[in-house]
Amino acid sequence: MPAHPQTPTSAAGSPASTRPAPEATFARTAAGSGPGVLLAHGAGGSTAANYAPVMDELTPTHRVVGVDYPGTGATPRTRTPLTLDALADELVAAADAEGLETFAVSGYSLGTAVALRAATRHPQRVTALVLTAPFAHPDTRTRLAAEVWRGLAASGDRDTLARFLVPLALSPAALASLSAEDLEATVRGTAETVPEGSADHVDLVARVDVRADLARIAVPTLVITTTEDQLIPPALQREVAAGIAGARTADLATGHLPFAEDPAEWRRLISAFLGTLPAPQGAGK
Repeated sequence: MPAHPQTPTSAAGSPASTRPAPEATFARTAAGSGPGVLLAHGAGGSTAANYAPVMDELTPTHRVVGVDYPGTGATPRTRTPLTLDALADELVAAADAEGLETFAVSGYSLGTAVALRAATRHPQRVTALVLTAPFAHPDTRTRLAAEVWRGLAASGDRDTLARFLVPLALSPAALASLSAEDLEATVRGTAETVPEGSADHVDLVARVDVRADLARIAVPTLVITTTEDQLIPPALQREVAAGIAGARTADLATGHLPFAEDPAEWRRLISAFLGTLPAPQGAGK
């Protein structure tokens, strides 16, 4: 599953100067050659779970690098609360480890906040942004959903967690199209693939606030709104586009899982946008 109380995370303490990234410690996926594209996945997801359909499209023309947040993929769970600054810096550290000087960043759900923070912390490195199902802060409904998600994930009751998440993750049409057998299989598959660190990811969802970052974005940006989204309301997604000067927009008629409901159109939108960008210097391997 994708994205998604404590003190909100803000842009404070994130000046727009180039800063060194730490040594890479998160598990990463890297493939392809050409200009760099970094992938920032959603809460409760991973690079493979969220971006597998996009990798095959991009790797013939780009060096694609993604990291798995703590508690998912091969990255061990952390004992301290996650922060956007740390996730953004780890993403850039992975680019350093792969020899990428500059790169576009594609973020999905919680990963859009990570992408935005990477762009404001490392402005001379980030050349473009692709933000799918974004939110700059959770509204009341989304925050309450995140709190329930976090509690169920922490409880270990994966079946109840899956039955809570599936109606939020799928569009109404996709949910209605499932037979009883398919619905149970979807619930079972969701329960079986909940990452250990899901509660930590969703804790960060409830604290995200990158509204101050939006006005500082000065690179080409595409905002893809998932118009049938039951988890991140489209109005919340459009606030992100409205806050970034010159942002391009595209609508995708899916729920919160574009990689499950319409992967072909999602990867077409991403690939077409990246294809309009000039080749950056230091494109890497």
